Amino acid sequence: MGKLLKNINSPKDVKKLGFKKLKTLCTELRYEIINLVAKNGGHLSSNLGVVELTVALHYVFNSPIDKIIFDVGHQSYAHKMLTGRFKKMVSIRKSGGISGFPNPDESKHDAFITGHSSTSISIAVGISRANDILQKHGYVIALIGDGSLSGGLAYEALNNAGLIPKNFIVILNDNKMSICKNVGSMAKYLSKLRANPVYVKAKSTIKQAFDHIPVAGGKIKNLTYKTKTILRKFINKSNFFEDMGFSYYGPIDGHNINNLIDVFNAVKSVNRPVLVHVDTKKGKGYCFAEKNPEIFHGAPKFDIKTGCEIKSENTNFSNLFGRCLCNFANKDKRICAITASMKTGTGLLNFEKKFPERFFDVGIAESHAVTFAAGLASCGALPVFAVYSSFLQRSYDQIIHDAAIGNYKIVLAVDRAGVIGEDGKTHQGLFDVSFLNAIPNVTIFTPGFFDEIENMMEKCLYKTSGVAVIRYPRGQEGFKPKDFISNKGETTFCCFGDKSSKIAVVTYGRIFSEVCLAHKKLKKSAINIFCIKINQIKPIDKKLVELLKGFDNIFFIEEGMLRGSVAEHLNYLLTLKNCRAKILIKAVNEKFVEQGSVNENLKLLGFNADSISKFIKERIL
Repeated sequence: MGKLLKNINSPKDVKKLGFKKLKTLCTELRYEIINLVAKNGGHLSSNLGVVELTVALHYVFNSPIDKIIFDVGHQSYAHKMLTGRFKKMVSIRKSGGISGFPNPDESKHDAFITGHSSTSISIAVGISRANDILQKHGYVIALIGDGSLSGGLAYEALNNAGLIPKNFIVILNDNKMSICKNVGSMAKYLSKLRANPVYVKAKSTIKQAFDHIPVAGGKIKNLTYKTKTILRKFINKSNFFEDMGFSYYGPIDGHNINNLIDVFNAVKSVNRPVLVHVDTKKGKGYCFAEKNPEIFHGAPKFDIKTGCEIKSENTNFSNLFGRCLCNFANKDKRICAITASMKTGTGLLNFEKKFPERFFDVGIAESHAVTFAAGLASCGALPVFAVYSSFLQRSYDQIIHDAAIGNYKIVLAVDRAGVIGEDGKTHQGLFDVSFLNAIPNVTIFTPGFFDEIENMMEKCLYKTSGVAVIRYPRGQEGFKPKDFISNKGETTFCCFGDKSSKIAVVTYGRIFSEVCLAHKKLKKSAINIFCIKINQIKPIDKKLVELLKGFDNIFFIEEGMLRGSVAEHLNYLLTLKNCRAKILIKAVNEKFVEQGSVNENLKLLGFNADSISKFIKERIL
């Protein structure tokens, strides 16, 4: 495979191909994407679904003069292959390799960096207005999925985009999915647009009539689409997008490359904003992904022949959290679970099955999820919002204004806390502690081991007021010393190591395992340290401050940003107590962390056992 692909160095090479070769190119792209993700892991379903769409875009439009903005960006693999990065794809999502998302630092064809949903139309509006101001020419194309339309930012952008006079195109990639099956009124509305039987039948009749017209050309094509638009308005009056100021075209078969090219050529001459509604199938071309697009959204390495994951990890923090929440919900009918279209990744599948009336998927709408939770809490319910750390950022104002100020009891189960690996800088969970640390009426718990989740969940639900947070990393628990006496998260902090040592090493979460391994390494060099694991990082227990006053050297190791960190705050509290110890902090300082495996990132940031032991050795008094 790859005979055509290996000779494509830019979109100009795509334009040289005839329609038959374009179809072959699509087949090659699918083959390469499937094999790539099987070996490296990555986003499969979304990329397979937009192959023809991506080829058609590059065939008709002229990147980088014409700007193509991918919403979320996890569907950009074909785009990368067609823009000179085919040979580099083996390095995708690896340390030092290319990103799994659009990145302008990689290519001039990546118009904007994206990693979160619902942003593309806003970005496109900004680029379009900049083109006007700077008198630049070119089309601006925003590609957005129907799942991303559940995010409020998309509607704010549509509201502004409807006023743009020309050269502005929104492509609605309608695959009936975000990560999970789409929910909400917009999903139902799009379903009606796809399935109006009167319009579909009439459209088919008109198409057959035009197919028999012997003369081909732009005028006939434009007349076809104008006729279809008149027909649609006659049957449907007008639709939502037309009411917002757009010319609406569709639904179009997103896997018929000839039709896509015809439509894209036709809409280029429309002097108003255009929305092209394209029907696609997630996972197209790989049967296992077509049947289970949710499972193959962010896929680990898998066997192509069977579709089975090569290394299956049955126990992780996410599914243990989900199991624990179900146990509490069995006993307490007030408990509700909320997801922002991430029920599988956050371990809520069983909760949905057991308590469907208390399970709420709000779509890709994290801001709404928090305010919705506060509304539930105001009437006596006990809402738990399970969300990735990276996506919690999108609801910062709502945490402050709608939850914390009113001191409403909501629980934020913050998944993927800390470095998360291959998805890179748009997805790292390194900011939640810093921004939550500043908010009053917030309590934060950080399990480092599986057996701590239940106790900390109980505290979140019943032993705290206001916003309670439990944050945990992706995947497995780390090393636990045999002689470490776990109190299962019952106390605000716990300790391990030589109590007589004058060197204290303070951390929380999974990094405690690395500190314990560093303890073993340092002991071989006759350096004894006292390891302190903080279970409740906000508010900090005064007893911990008093304990630390007795040490000569205090090292804080924190898998998060330095500004606003627990270490920074604890350092401040020790200063107030006139602590004279030498205090050193290891945290992430003024940088975004690139893609790479979790272990590679921990090593790069100095959070693995070898780096911690070296850090301590070089700095002790």
